[in-house]
Amino acid sequence: MSKTTELKNFIKNLEKSIEENVDITRKKENVGVIKTYKDGVIEIEGLKDLRMSQLIEIENIGVKALIMNLKKNSAKALVLKDSDKIKEGLFVSSAERLLSLKVGNSIVGRVVNSLGEPIDDKEALKTDKAMPHEKIALGVFAREPVKKPLQTGIIAIDSLVPVGRGQRELIIGDRQTGKTALAVDTILNQKNEDVICIYCAIGQRESSVSRVYETLQTKGAMNYSIIVSAPAASSAMMQFLVPYAASGIAEYFLEQGKDVLVIYDDLSKHAVSYREISLLLRRPPGREAYPGDVFYIHSRLLERAVKLNKENGGGSITALPIIETQASDVSAYIPTNVISITDGQIFLESDLFNKGIIPAINVGLSVSRVGSSAQTKIIKKIAGTLKLDLATYYELESFSQFATELDKETQKTLTRGKKIVLSLTQKQNTPYALWEQVVIIWAVTKGYFDNISDTDIRSTITNMLTDVKTNNKKLIESITQEKDLTEDIEEGLNSFMKGFFK
Repeated sequence: MSKTTELKNFIKNLEKSIEENVDITRKKENVGVIKTYKDGVIEIEGLKDLRMSQLIEIENIGVKALIMNLKKNSAKALVLKDSDKIKEGLFVSSAERLLSLKVGNSIVGRVVNSLGEPIDDKEALKTDKAMPHEKIALGVFAREPVKKPLQTGIIAIDSLVPVGRGQRELIIGDRQTGKTALAVDTILNQKNEDVICIYCAIGQRESSVSRVYETLQTKGAMNYSIIVSAPAASSAMMQFLVPYAASGIAEYFLEQGKDVLVIYDDLSKHAVSYREISLLLRRPPGREAYPGDVFYIHSRLLERAVKLNKENGGGSITALPIIETQASDVSAYIPTNVISITDGQIFLESDLFNKGIIPAINVGLSVSRVGSSAQTKIIKKIAGTLKLDLATYYELESFSQFATELDKETQKTLTRGKKIVLSLTQKQNTPYALWEQVVIIWAVTKGYFDNISDTDIRSTITNMLTDVKTNNKKLIESITQEKDLTEDIEEGLNSFMKGFFK
């Protein structure tokens, strides 16, 4: 055999071997290129089959971005983390998954950012599941009516505008009226209630978030709490994503059948961050210069609050969003949006706050659409006329300023109303237990405070609660266990009041 024939056979055998063992057909890769990069926004050409909220990765530098705008031949994405290595001409590839964060039970007690990464200088998190930032809210058939109360420990709320597990109750008011304090006190009151609490700080100063952390840590509340923060110094994208991250963490515990409380502080800043993103993406503005879909970003967030039925685990997510108003204008665009999404609102008034009435809850504008069905039975029975008495008092008070003489009945109503207002005031970071609320409401509604001067109301309440705690432990146990107004509890309350106020 000639050398030429041998060479031909060798080449044939080599080609056959390569064809059998190696796939030499070139795969068509889905790769795009950065056309422009400006103010954290990259415009991409070449990537196909993209979806909204899909992750893409800038190759070689490992920076991720989120698709926010889709056009016929291009797409716009917002970079999740700033980098000076991003420039025009770099290749990008599709991650083929939506944005998510890794969660595990070890996240309890930690401070994390919008991507679920720890920012508290502690050890790395042990995670076991990826939870999506965005998720379609559960349907009607997975839910059940809100019936079980979520005790806030704030007597004015639990007696007048009760919050149930699975409810969405808006906290609204001007700046510096005690909105965050109200939310933090609610977290403190969940100490023995088996509720996971998530405080979501949107665009807050880092010092404010640190104060909240210190309060929760000092009171032992970080044992069942998580702080998810995107401070004011972070990008608009991180501030926009942070409430969805908090909701994703809440749904992780919901799947375990647990009750979760989420506080969004505050959605006014969230709306501002979304407006900034929309302007960067050159979307046309809508009403009041806000994007027209700002309602949708809040509704798809708050609709994830739920009370599941037993077939689906029986857990719940209770949402307490916070909105900051300007000059008590609840009819502005963002406040009316969130009011229409939620199941009621707690309105904090500047005038009441300046008078020293804390929490400064405006009884007339505050409402719970779930109402007494989510209220503890004993509070429901003894506080039935409380809201009516307060509303009558405020109405008569405005008229009495112009009257020189008042009849005895009007004077009695004004006196009782004033005592109710003073008895419902409460120091910050001191939530009341159920039995304490019952004792205070019983005393004021039965007229035991009528003959006590206004300046002595607070000290009288303190002495009264101390007396019950010291000498009437059986009454405390009965109220805590029964949570209903039985004959024995009613007799015990009357007996104590007569002895204490003699």
